[in-house]
Amino acid sequence: MKYIVIGGSAGSFQTVSAILANLPKNYPHAVFLCLHRLKNVRGGFVEALSLKSNIPVCEPFDKDQIVPGIAYLAPANYHLYVTNDGFSLTTEEAINHSRPSIDVTFFSLANTKKNDVVGILLSGANKDGAAGIKSILDAGGKIIVQSPDECQVKTMPLAAIKLTSIDYSMNTKDIIDFLKNLKG
Repeated sequence: MKYIVIGGSAGSFQTVSAILANLPKNYPHAVFLCLHRLKNVRGGFVEALSLKSNIPVCEPFDKDQIVPGIAYLAPANYHLYVTNDGFSLTTEEAINHSRPSIDVTFFSLANTKKNDVVGILLSGANKDGAAGIKSILDAGGKIIVQSPDECQVKTMPLAAIKLTSIDYSMNTKDIIDFLKNLKG
């Protein structure tokens, strides 16, 4: 099993929706979504993503186990850590003005799942995710940034490109094709 982790902020919702809509129902990998969102709005995000998704979308609870074929969305106002035992949710200080922080989720996957991680950084308005995507690469995983030319807000992918060498810079269609053809 591979661990697909997708981070995004402003301008990423349509891309995430397209990815989830195009993954097959029997997708063999676990998907983690760390998306910046309003911290006081608890409902609606999972439901909106679920409307188009071919795989189940849920917000994990602390200590839940990871199951392939599910998209796990970091809950509003919680950092999402992935451990060898499952999930850990915390309310530590915001990082890069964000909770959930993309860097936190990316770091935790790099530390626990190493070269089985595929990190994807999408459109967004701050540098959250750049250091985390580098940690995935340093741990032996693969990293993709959404093509800055396609992004509504280029700051996140450009911060990652500036910080480290990127395996792939892709548009949404190519990201989908990559994920659909990913072998375990």
